Amino acid sequence: MAEYRDIREHMVRTQLIPRGIKDPRVLDAMRRTPRHLFLDESMREAAYTDSALPIGEGQTISQPYMVAVMTELLELDGHEKVLEIGTGTGYQAAVLAELAREVFTMERISVLAARAEERFRELHYSTIRVRVGDGTLGWPEEAPFNGVIITAASPRVPEPLIDQLADNGILIIPVGSRYSQHLLKIRKTDMGLTREIHTPCVFVPLIGEHGWAPEG
Repeated sequence: MAEYRDIREHMVRTQLIPRGIKDPRVLDAMRRTPRHLFLDESMREAAYTDSALPIGEGQTISQPYMVAVMTELLELDGHEKVLEIGTGTGYQAAVLAELAREVFTMERISVLAARAEERFRELHYSTIRVRVGDGTLGWPEEAPFNGVIITAASPRVPEPLIDQLADNGILIIPVGSRYSQHLLKIRKTDMGLTREIHTPCVFVPLIGEHGWAPEG
């Protein structure tokens, strides 16, 4: 719909470019991906606002800027195999599918995984595969991955996800406490791992064997 195309263009020009998102491929992917279709109808009017939104099951869809900055940090050129931990609505995976060769996405909450998979089918995202399970363990049968993106906060970087990263691969993860984190960019090189600290952020906790234990 032209109306939503215009709203997405406004989102790109007012929320992303002024905050330093420069990669033209990422900006175009954010223009193309119909964020509103990854939300329930009752939430669609708020789809392109500058905020995270609740999606049920105690989870959220990240604000558009955070999706863009995490995606840009992966440095995708179109040939990559990417692993996403934390499918949620499927919106981040759809953005990645615009930019990478294959996307593998894991979600521990089966009802969210099922909804996302249905959206992928309806919107003809044929290069995305979904698995229900503990994302901190990764998807070893499909490793190595050129990019790994974790859309939930962890107290540390899960070692299995580092192990599943390809040579010169990049991993993006929010690391910190349950209520305050920074994005960490890790690159695997012949000389070992390099680490860069990026923007402050707040994500829901990464629950799993190598993340946070469930509360209660």
